Formats: sequence, structure tokens, C-alpha cells
Amino acid sequence: MSERQPQEDFTPGRVHRINWRLARITAANPGMMTGPGTNTWIVGQADRVVVDPGPDDAAHQEAVAAAGEGRIKAILITHTHPDHSPGARRLQALTGAQVMAHPRELAGIRDTSFQADELLDEGDRLDGGDFTLHVLHTPGHASDHLCFLLEDDRILIAGDQVMDGATVVISPPDGNMQDYLDSLHRLMRLDLAAIAPGHGRLLQPPREVLEAVIEHRLHRERMVLQAVMEGEEQIADLVRRIYTHIPEALQRVAFGSVRAHLEKLRDEGRVAGGGDGPWRPLG
Repeated sequence: MSERQPQEDFTPGRVHRINWRLARITAANPGMMTGPGTNTWIVGQADRVVVDPGPDDAAHQEAVAAAGEGRIKAILITHTHPDHSPGARRLQALTGAQVMAHPRELAGIRDTSFQADELLDEGDRLDGGDFTLHVLHTPGHASDHLCFLLEDDRILIAGDQVMDGATVVISPPDGNMQDYLDSLHRLMRLDLAAIAPGHGRLLQPPREVLEAVIEHRLHRERMVLQAVMEGEEQIADLVRRIYTHIPEALQRVAFGSVRAHLEKLRDEGRVAGGGDGPWRPLG
């Protein structure tokens, strides 16, 4: 999905610097869904902001606060999934920074304890002494999902819009495949130098990364539609047919993405159905 990048350090608590304006600390929550762990991004030198504090892990938040050197003014949340936002209050207690996020409350998997101090939405702008972040509302993976464009470096701090080496889960009710593809196409129109994802390495070249994600999703959609046309009616059967190459645990995760594909196809008038099934072709 991306060109080969230099080895990066994901040791928990260690600062990995991208440039003088952007650094990353990875949380100690590696796993099937999080890769090396959740990336917490620190932006700026004079005044600093943190993007995605990650899980509520004391050692991680203390490392982030230490890297902030008393200059963290805001804690930004890309989306309120449990691997991205629960550390916000602990980090706020350490730094006094305001917590900022999109106003949408998720209905599915979410950080149920989360509460923002200030709201962010499309078109908002955050100015520090040596950086400017533009706020982009990019629903799809989650309806409250935000990306942050670091203006001077043209780096997109992307949350779970894309991942290094894997595709993100799009699972209703908060995930929407058409919204996700629309958000990807929108990002394609930006002049980006790199993508700083919520999990894994810095991604370059960004246009090729985004193109590959879009093509992968459309290829999977064609597989789903073909299977329905050939008589598969239940999502469980579709998953077993399409995801033969992945472990059973990941097949359970794929259930949500197949449903998101089917709901997109239904909105386009190409299939009929709902829930787990039955789903049938139209036309």
C-alpha cells in the first residue's frame, strides 16, 4: 500500500520525531486491530497540541505529558473509539489542556465516558506559534471522525482514515462505506506530502496510498455483489466465502465491513435486504 519506509521506533513511551514540528509516541496496546499500538501525535514546539491520547494508560499519558514539556494547550480527538480517546482525561489532569472533538456521539463501539470541553468541526482552524492545523470532518470509519491537516508540512494526521499495512473496519451503525469512500476521494484532492496514521508508520506517497485503499474497497464490493448474485443471502455465508485467507477472529470483524458494503449497494438500488440477511440482487 505504501512505498518502503525507513524503520520506525514503536517502543512504548519513546518519542519518534518526524520533523521538528511533529512527533509520535506509540501506546503499549499492540494487537490485531491496532498494529504496533495507537499513535499519539504531538504537534508544535512553542505551544503544543496532542492528537489522540490513546488508551487510559498511566505510563503512556505520563510519557506524552513529559514530551509536551509543559506546553500542551489542547488534546484533539480524531474519533471516540476506545483505542483513541480514553486517555484524554488523564492527560488533561497532567497538563490542564482542553479536550476537543467532533460533536457527534457514536451509537456503536465508543468511549462511553468521553466528554469534550470544546467542539471541532469541518473548517475549524487551530493556530499555534509555529503551526496551523485545519480540521476536516471525514466520516466513514466513524461518524465523528476528524482528520487534521498540518498546513506547513502538508502532513495529514489521519486517525483511522487509513492504517499502515491493513484496512480499517467500516462497521454500521457508525461506519458507512459510501461516506468512507467519499472522504477518501476528498483527501485525494489535497496536496499532501505524507499521512500520519493512527496506527503504524508514516505513509508515503499519500496519493498512491489513498488510491490503493479505494481500489481495495471497490474490489471487495465487487466480490460481495457477485456472491449475492450467485445466491448467497446471509452475511455470515458471504464472509466465509470472501474472507477465506484470514483467521476466524478477523472474519468476525469482517462481518461489519460486508454489511457496510451491502448497505451501500442497497442505497444504490443494486441489492435488497437488511441486517444479517437475507440479501438479494435487484435488476
